[in-house]
Amino acid sequence: MGDEKRHVDHLEEAAHKAEADLRDDLEKAVEFEKADVAETHREWHDQLHNDHAELVADVARDKEEIREALDDARHPERIVHAAEEKLAHAADEARDVVRAVEHPSVIVDDAKEALAEKKHALDETAATIAAEFASPADKKRLPVVLRVFGVLLIIGSGVALPVIAKTMYQAVTMFDSGAMRGEGISTIVVTFVNLAVLVSLAVTLIVFGVRLIRNQRRWAALLSYGLYVLLLAGALCSIMLAGIGYELIPYGVGFAVTVALQSYLDPSLLEERRAHRKAREAEEHAEGEAGTLGRDPSGKGYITLNFFNLFWIFVVASVLGLLMEEIVHFLFVVPGQWQDRAGLLFGPFSPIYGFGATLMTIALNRFYKANPAIIFLVSAVIGGAFEAATSWFMETSFGAVAWNYSGFTILGLFPDPIATLTGGRTSTLFMCMWGALGFVWIRFCLPWLLRLINPWRWRYAVTTVCALLMLVDGVMTLQSLECWYDRESGLQPNSPVEVFYAKHFDNDYMQHRFQSMTITPEKTARVETAD
Repeated sequence: MGDEKRHVDHLEEAAHKAEADLRDDLEKAVEFEKADVAETHREWHDQLHNDHAELVADVARDKEEIREALDDARHPERIVHAAEEKLAHAADEARDVVRAVEHPSVIVDDAKEALAEKKHALDETAATIAAEFASPADKKRLPVVLRVFGVLLIIGSGVALPVIAKTMYQAVTMFDSGAMRGEGISTIVVTFVNLAVLVSLAVTLIVFGVRLIRNQRRWAALLSYGLYVLLLAGALCSIMLAGIGYELIPYGVGFAVTVALQSYLDPSLLEERRAHRKAREAEEHAEGEAGTLGRDPSGKGYITLNFFNLFWIFVVASVLGLLMEEIVHFLFVVPGQWQDRAGLLFGPFSPIYGFGATLMTIALNRFYKANPAIIFLVSAVIGGAFEAATSWFMETSFGAVAWNYSGFTILGLFPDPIATLTGGRTSTLFMCMWGALGFVWIRFCLPWLLRLINPWRWRYAVTTVCALLMLVDGVMTLQSLECWYDRESGLQPNSPVEVFYAKHFDNDYMQHRFQSMTITPEKTARVETAD
């Protein structure tokens, strides 16, 4: 009896367990079906929205054609009149042909007349374009102080050009003679790039000054966009050659002055932006009601490439990328060891993944439905190139090395050619990982992200605050790396900023925060490395 009871109990326990497992499986199946139905519903909603718009347009076009046909049926004389006009036109063309055959000079005269008409049309087009770029603000004279400022820009840049040219000549001579053999290749490359940027900046400032003197406000305002790019490039070269110091002040001042002048020079640009913002707000309201907010309204791309979307792509990808990298390191690289792989001083962010996702989104926005192989290859190239460029910039600027794939091989048979070519800054394996991540991001994560961020009511206010915080985080990260570099170079803090970072973000803190990073001052491209 005891055995039978135990057997019955065992059967009852097994039945309960099977029932529980079946219940769990059913719940999982239901949740999966719910998610699948929701995704299908969203896809059908988007498709129905597009089909509805096309159907409405087709119906309207068919109605117009039917109306015209009925109208012609009620008035058959119109058809006869149209036929007579066509016959008359054909007769006129026949007479023109006969006249041209009998009088060949007519063809030459007609050609001359046609050329004259085309020239007149081109002149009118050129005048129209000139009128578009001639802002109404150009009629208002610039203050004398800005004209004097333009003269000073011309004089200062004109004086700087020969100095820069002389420096460039000396650098070329030193390179040709072998005097720069003691410098690393990075130092040489960055030096020549910096000189080229300085030449371009001086020439642009001269043109900018001429525009100010001639009161061409709109041209000057548009030219300021080029100044932004050149000032940013010059600042980056300065960081790589001299670190973060007083050398960056002129670039910061120049950037601030350019921003202030741009709106003042041509108020119509500001008015255009305001009008565009109001129109965009109305469009966003309509898109929100239609469920297409954040999508590219032209249909050529998947999302709208505005600051809002791109900023949150950067933030979300930075967080997801950091989480993924730490999990991979914990499970596969060094099993059981959790390593902080953050790339900024504060917060769970790895900006290399954020910038990578942003670049991939921009590059593949119009190809989000393309062949998966194309998405994979483009993502692999962009991700690998950006990873290598980031590694080069960090090592060249601060002597910082966070990863090195020099020892990688292909299936253990031969050295990885990508790792060898880039000096270990990226590899074939990680380029393939970038390709896979790019595909997953474009096809799956991006639609989810749009649904997550776009319904926000205070989205622009929150984005502005978060963007400022992220900017502060980035600036403080660069400053902390600069001070860490100085300390590793044997320099003692001698300014309030350096003392602040030495107190709150010393070597131990930085090593613990950036656990995968090492600072080697000798690897930088700086012209003078402190001993």
